[in-house]
Amino acid sequence: MDIFIFIVSMGALIYGADFIIEQSEKIALHFDISPFVIGATLVALGTSLPEMAVSMSASLQGSGDIAVANVIGSTIFNISLVLGVVFLMAKNINPTRDLFAKDSSWALFPILIFILMSLDGVLNFVDGLLFLVLMGAYLLFLVQSNQVEQIDDEDEKENFNWTRALIFLSIGFVFVVGGADFAIESAGNIARSFGISEWVIGLFLVAFGTSLPELVVSVKAALKNNADLAIGAIIGSNVANFTMVLGLSAMVNPLNVDLNANFFDIAAAFIVTLMLVFITANKLYNKSAGIALMVVLGLVIQNSL
Repeated sequence: MDIFIFIVSMGALIYGADFIIEQSEKIALHFDISPFVIGATLVALGTSLPEMAVSMSASLQGSGDIAVANVIGSTIFNISLVLGVVFLMAKNINPTRDLFAKDSSWALFPILIFILMSLDGVLNFVDGLLFLVLMGAYLLFLVQSNQVEQIDDEDEKENFNWTRALIFLSIGFVFVVGGADFAIESAGNIARSFGISEWVIGLFLVAFGTSLPELVVSVKAALKNNADLAIGAIIGSNVANFTMVLGLSAMVNPLNVDLNANFFDIAAAFIVTLMLVFITANKLYNKSAGIALMVVLGLVIQNSL
């Protein structure tokens, strides 16, 4: 039964991703918004809902370590797995936006600020509020940096229907978030049937499961030659994870952070973020970069096991 649920859940993820991408592209076209900005805002915030749900729930229950570990793990998976798979599967990735000049610092700032805020061992209400301010600054930056060539497809613009777009976009997010939730649960049951420990299940399935929406949406976007939306969703999702997810979780309950005990995982998240900056700086949007990211992911998994 769990195998059937897992297959159906993956189907929901895939179809939901199609709805999100299609409607996001229509909104971008209608308002002359670049695909990257749509990916870094609308898509990124939507696909970060699973992380938000898990971390907020953990914080309310006093399990701050789970909330923090979820964000750190999701950052590692979003870059090493999601971006790695995108590079390996997409035939041609050629973003129109200069990601290094405009966006690489936003990929790096949140984790650096997280480390600085965690030096005292706790993320408190004020830290959470500052994270939310950082998210606001990022959104403002995206609005100001939005540059897209005017598209002359006036027929497509005139046929745009807000009601239809919102309905299909909502369906897409429900399918993606709900599919991810059922996929995590069913995969966990399957893993237990094979005798895999609860700790390993919790560590990898939560982080991987909450990254499933980003994975499916980004891969589908890249396969449709929409690299800007795919990479925008990854960068935006990581910013949202550190600012909104951790910020709101810290405002609900203070989050204890042991930098020494979790040094390897936090260092791994920082290293893959540096790799993302290096890739954008040298425009290494190819299979070699994908393989390098997957190797790092393998090392992280091997160390954790």
